[in-house]
Amino acid sequence: MSFVVRTHALHKRFGELVAVHALDLEIRRGEVFGLLGPNGSGKTTTIRMLCGLVLPTSGTAEVAGYDITTQSEQVRRRIGYMSQRYGLYDELTVAENLRFYASVYGLVGRERDARLAEHIALLGLGDRLRQRAGTLSGGWKQRLALACATAHHPDLVFLDEPTAGVDPAARRTFWQTIYDLAESGTTVLVTTHYMDEAERCQRLAFLSRGHLIGLGTPAEVTKQFGAASVEDVFVMLQQRDERGALTELHPVTRP
Repeated sequence: MSFVVRTHALHKRFGELVAVHALDLEIRRGEVFGLLGPNGSGKTTTIRMLCGLVLPTSGTAEVAGYDITTQSEQVRRRIGYMSQRYGLYDELTVAENLRFYASVYGLVGRERDARLAEHIALLGLGDRLRQRAGTLSGGWKQRLALACATAHHPDLVFLDEPTAGVDPAARRTFWQTIYDLAESGTTVLVTTHYMDEAERCQRLAFLSRGHLIGLGTPAEVTKQFGAASVEDVFVMLQQRDERGALTELHPVTRP
């Protein structure tokens, strides 16, 4: 089995604050994987370490076969990142935005044109190429942002609350696009506060105050916590975190 992410005892401390504690995690190639937890649970720090932007205090991690500590530049070439913040160029057309981002990732000439033609077909952007990005609806802007983040065919793409502010119909279409992307071989790591979206991930990891406290399919995670739904698990963790203390929860079981 091919893994795009493998971490072992990954640990990050900021002074007295332990942001991530002894994280062991494996994410498979082509998997849609959800990283969930309340604010302050360690999600952002974990992602920044996996992107090679923040060095761990201890432990190890590989992304796309590269060590995040010693090969961070190679890691950044093999990943894509889509923030919840809008980052397209409104005055450029869809095609111009795609060409620009592909060039940023090092694609030029015929290689770029071939990759973009394939990508435009996969993400259904063919009829929008001449439209200025600023005139797109929220759903189409999100789809274009995803296309720009994956124009270089990364092994792994991080989607940070990608559908925040998008209407339900556009969210559903966007998630179908995510699965199309995963089927083409790109691993997708998603953070979201929409629990119906979390249910669409193939596997989930729940973090609480830096600790990995749940891992598995949505059904497996809810069973681990004796909860009726993924939303119930999230609310439970949020309430415990707001009380400011991590209580001993069910141990992580790996399917």
